[in-house]
Amino acid sequence: MSQPDFISFDQGDKILDWVGLTQALEHAHSLPKAEIKDTLLYRGKDTLLSRAAWIDGVGVLVKSATVFPGNHDLGKPMIHGSVSLFDDADGDLSAYLDFRLVTKWKTAGDSLLGALKLARPDSRRILIVGAGEVANNLRQAYGAGFPDATFTIWNRTKSKAEVLARQFPNTVVADDLPAAIAQADIVTSATMVSEPVIKGEWLRPGQHVDLIGAYRPDMREVDDTAMQRASVFVDSLSTTVGHIGELIFPLESGAITENDIQADYYSIANMRRSSDDEITLFKNGGGAHLDLMTSAYILNQWRAA
Repeated sequence: MSQPDFISFDQGDKILDWVGLTQALEHAHSLPKAEIKDTLLYRGKDTLLSRAAWIDGVGVLVKSATVFPGNHDLGKPMIHGSVSLFDDADGDLSAYLDFRLVTKWKTAGDSLLGALKLARPDSRRILIVGAGEVANNLRQAYGAGFPDATFTIWNRTKSKAEVLARQFPNTVVADDLPAAIAQADIVTSATMVSEPVIKGEWLRPGQHVDLIGAYRPDMREVDDTAMQRASVFVDSLSTTVGHIGELIFPLESGAITENDIQADYYSIANMRRSSDDEITLFKNGGGAHLDLMTSAYILNQWRAA
């Protein structure tokens, strides 16, 4: 039995590349489809999420996380967790990876790949809705994928948006969300809300909308009108349909049907816009398979460094 690698956040973060990760994610989706299993337990607003994935030719991953929203008011992190990566050939433990490292790169890299496939190539104005840690990661990822873009941040608490904006060049703060959406080419949203924060009537032709925040059946960031006006794409049908409110609510109301979901990454050739005026909407649902793909990329970069 070989000794597993231990990859900390700081050690891993400095050797990774956002565009390189999107290329690795795209390649991994050409391999045999992942076998995945999620277990969710709830206590009020608190969540325990355990995810497992196996991809033939890549390996096996187990990731567990607790999400305690009330920790924010206590000055503590809302999310804690662990990630273990096992060798595909013999099942040996290959690496322990920092949970925040895997989550950061998986989540923002997932959205960046969607935007690189679906947003107009000439997109230059990007709006980030939210100002937490995920918003920070999205600013990094989109800055790498769209290096000529300018960024605007909107958050219900403006002071938090101002703190985030000061950390990056070419980044300003918006006061009015509808006006900011109207001016954006790409809208990426990372808010943990149960009621829609983005209205479909605010969208304009040609935009790309990227939704990250909702991860529970009772959560959604956009209303039915937005889902109806847009061509809808997801990272994985298996981990979004029937699992996340972003899709559960409009499917239950009849605003859309499952046939309105155009494609996921396992049919990535169909992840494209049909015209410059089309509104594309991408739901980032995550999933253990994406954690596995990201962890394998991190380990490969680590061993090559």
